[in-house]
Amino acid sequence: MWHWFLKGGPVMWPLLLCSVIALGVILERLTFWMQERRTQDTGLVHRLLHLTERGLFDEVAAAARGTRDAVARILVNGLSHHHFSLEGALEVAVNAELKRMKRYLGVLDTIITVAPLLGIFGTVTGILVAFGALEGRIPDPKVVASGIAQAVITTVAGLAIAIPTVVAYNYFCAKVEDASGRISTHVSNFQILYQKGKAKNAGEPISV
Repeated sequence: MWHWFLKGGPVMWPLLLCSVIALGVILERLTFWMQERRTQDTGLVHRLLHLTERGLFDEVAAAARGTRDAVARILVNGLSHHHFSLEGALEVAVNAELKRMKRYLGVLDTIITVAPLLGIFGTVTGILVAFGALEGRIPDPKVVASGIAQAVITTVAGLAIAIPTVVAYNYFCAKVEDASGRISTHVSNFQILYQKGKAKNAGEPISV
């Protein structure tokens, strides 16, 4: 493997850096989503919605204290600022959670683009080396073979990095979309139930 790496020429070093960064981000994101799955507490979220509908806002904060569920954190954050702007607080909390879920996806997106381009760049430089060897009266077959090898190896390396990276990127984007849909559904329900709970606390008739 090291032998083929050296044959790929200097372009292999930035490709190696891309592969290390991509692998690090993929492992970090996999760990993140496994933790999110473990900390997801649908039962708690339903309990918070039930308490909100009954107007027991203080109990909502107490029930969600220390929770690591993203939706529960968003609801509690919104409720803690409901005297000022419930919708504004919910929006800020949702954006913060989504930003946390999308972290480093831009890095993967960049590597998906850069790795094949580096491979093409290595292909061009390899061909130039081969053509340069053909300029003399007696071409050096070793130099020609070296240039061709560099061209092929860098192309393969760039694609080998980009293909699994784009698969991982699309997987993580799908996870974000699923989480975003879950958050949006619960936040919409929460806003409706909050109005019912608020009206109940104020002793107002609740319209259905």
